Amino acid sequence: MGMFSGCYTAIITPMKKNLEVDYEGLERLVEFQIEQGVSGILAVGTTGESPTLTWKEHIEVIRKVHESSKERVLTIGGTGSNNTEESLEATREISNFGVKCVLLVDPYYNGPSSLEIRREYIEPIAREFPHIQVIPYVIPGRSGTQLLPPDLAILHSELENVNAVKEATGNFENMRLIRRLCGEDFDILSGDDDKTYNMMKDPKIKASGVISVASNVAPGFVQRFVKATLEGKIEESERLYAALKPLFSMVTVKTEEETPYGPVLCKARNPLPYKTLMNVLGMPSGPCRRPLGKMTKKGLQAVLKVARTVYEKNPEILEPVEKFFDVDLSKRLYEEDCWRGLTYD
Repeated sequence: MGMFSGCYTAIITPMKKNLEVDYEGLERLVEFQIEQGVSGILAVGTTGESPTLTWKEHIEVIRKVHESSKERVLTIGGTGSNNTEESLEATREISNFGVKCVLLVDPYYNGPSSLEIRREYIEPIAREFPHIQVIPYVIPGRSGTQLLPPDLAILHSELENVNAVKEATGNFENMRLIRRLCGEDFDILSGDDDKTYNMMKDPKIKASGVISVASNVAPGFVQRFVKATLEGKIEESERLYAALKPLFSMVTVKTEEETPYGPVLCKARNPLPYKTLMNVLGMPSGPCRRPLGKMTKKGLQAVLKVARTVYEKNPEILEPVEKFFDVDLSKRLYEEDCWRGLTYD
């Protein structure tokens, strides 16, 4: 295991009603995460609505997270792009105010090959900023391309600041190949909450932790789950995983919706389900920026079902939210006023 282990929260970017970034709300979310003991915070990942933030907002959100954390935890800046020059400029800006780690998502839509991702994207950035840790983020389901294990291994062998990957392929053979090629001193971080347990338990993967969406609402428990798994406390790990599993399953919510032309599959993708949940719970969140919108009524019911299940079976998981944000979940999860306006009519 290398230098990255634990739970790193992919923090949501809260918005005001007018869709401006809620920086005050963001500070409160950061403080909540730190109080709950996470290892670090990823600012402006997909969960932070990176596709709809301007680059000026990207930089400002990363700055605010870094300054709010006062280096009590690691700040990871999401400076990935499908334009290397943009990523270089963003990485330069955040390095100037002290951020020491960046996440670089595979370049989406223009779809460079794995070789090009290595030579024309990760490598130039890692070489220009040798003092910054660079974490490639492999997520072909969103990016339409993929940095492959051999190219990742070349990067790790040639560059001292490429020591981890955020792995969201869902392909366990790909993960096993990364471990085999990159060696034991390399950190594989889960990019899918619901796969973290199996990624950590598989002796041929040995993931070090997770960059988590669910930890936006349950940071302490996700961190405890990761720590117990790393320490081989099987019973505690399995108990925590079972308690958190409903939250892990909620990163994407699928429903079938009726239209005049027949049924359609509606897939509410991250961050929409978690922003909806956080609004229900009374945490800083606000709306998503378009083209993300609202959940359907069926989707909201799925979110409420998960939240109520966790609250009723394992109330200690959401108790920190009640205390920190001074809310009453016995009302918020059961009274319709608390989710009015969060769905399409």
